[in-house]
Amino acid sequence: MKKLLVLLVVVLSISMFAQVTIEFWHAMSGWRIELLQSMAEDFMKTHPDIKVNVQYTGSYRDTFNKAIAGVKAGTAPHIVQIYDIGTQAMIDGGVAVPIGDLIEEDPSIDQGAFLEQVTNYYTVDGKMYSMPFNSSTAILFYNKTMFKEVGLDPNKPPRTYDELIEYARKLQKKDANGNVIRYGLTWPTHSWFFEQMMAVQNAPLVNNGNGRVGIRPTEAVFNSQEGKNIFNLFKKMTDEGLLLNTKREDWSGARQIFISQKAGMVLYSTSDVKFFVETGKENGFEVGTAFLPKPDLSVQGGTVIGGGSLWILKGHPKEEIDAAWEFVKWMTEPAQQIRWHMETGYFPVRKDAIEQLLAEGFYSERPNYLTAIMELLLSKQTVNTNGAVMGVFPETREIIETEYENVINGKKTVDKALDDAVKSVNDALKRYNRVFK
Repeated sequence: MKKLLVLLVVVLSISMFAQVTIEFWHAMSGWRIELLQSMAEDFMKTHPDIKVNVQYTGSYRDTFNKAIAGVKAGTAPHIVQIYDIGTQAMIDGGVAVPIGDLIEEDPSIDQGAFLEQVTNYYTVDGKMYSMPFNSSTAILFYNKTMFKEVGLDPNKPPRTYDELIEYARKLQKKDANGNVIRYGLTWPTHSWFFEQMMAVQNAPLVNNGNGRVGIRPTEAVFNSQEGKNIFNLFKKMTDEGLLLNTKREDWSGARQIFISQKAGMVLYSTSDVKFFVETGKENGFEVGTAFLPKPDLSVQGGTVIGGGSLWILKGHPKEEIDAAWEFVKWMTEPAQQIRWHMETGYFPVRKDAIEQLLAEGFYSERPNYLTAIMELLLSKQTVNTNGAVMGVFPETREIIETEYENVINGKKTVDKALDDAVKSVNDALKRYNRVFK
């Protein structure tokens, strides 16, 4: 009996000693913090030899900056969630273990099970660098109940710019003094939607195949007719009091405007489908979803995925890298992707997860969850719809947003603003390309 107890103590000691601890940093706020923690706890139940410390590290931009600072200081996590536009900078920094390399060494994972529309984004020069996790697209949410009240068909959302303007005019409401008290449309005033609406027109943001043909982009090209179409649309709607612009990148502001029914439509991310549908119901109206409108029906492009992916960082012992890889794989298995999809609105990055939900009738009961998936699957796959790749993407977004505000505030014309934005991005590209050749 004594020998058995000694053996048990030894085994437990070895087990405790053998446990590997990994750090996972993410940028998911709100209820998603608890959701990711819960998922990590489920992982640890089936992987008792791995401990995952989950930490919310702020916005996408904050998390990206903290991860880079952590690399320099030697305190980087094992896994970090990086937003889509951080891809080129992460590659250039050489701080991550390419996921493609891990997949080649691991027969347990089938890269073909993932949506090509998603993996295409994170594949540069033929190699996949990060693991897709929380992917989204921009879609149009609209108040179906309000549509009925103003004589619009709730099952026929606007498909073109002209229809968007027409619908917004019917949804707009003014008080006795002529002040607008209800708008047709709102949005978070975020360059991501400009990027998405360029892709819908199959137009690039930068040259050299949108930065995807093995040559770094050297010039921005979004001052094209396609870019002007977008700025002109938003300016016209703003001038007519049809569009309520929020503060820059104010996601919560746009969400509140729509939920409080101060606007009949909102451009937003599919990541909040569950929130909009449930909160709309609580507030007495039905929510519908639709593809992004385009200049006219002849335009054939698509949408670019948004959201983030999981990166495994270098500089850790092999056993910790292996443990991080186990967690990343687990997070992208069908069961986890389905749970994440149902609890948020981010769509599954795997074909088999979508097939399972279709077979179970999930989408027939909840069609709003399917909109973003169909929008993506029906997108023409080109370098433009795969998304631009450049190291100065965060700066580019700020430049575009600044010039957009100059337009709606009457400080610049559309042409002048876009030309100035392109010049500023070109200067940023030159500076960046001098460092990373």
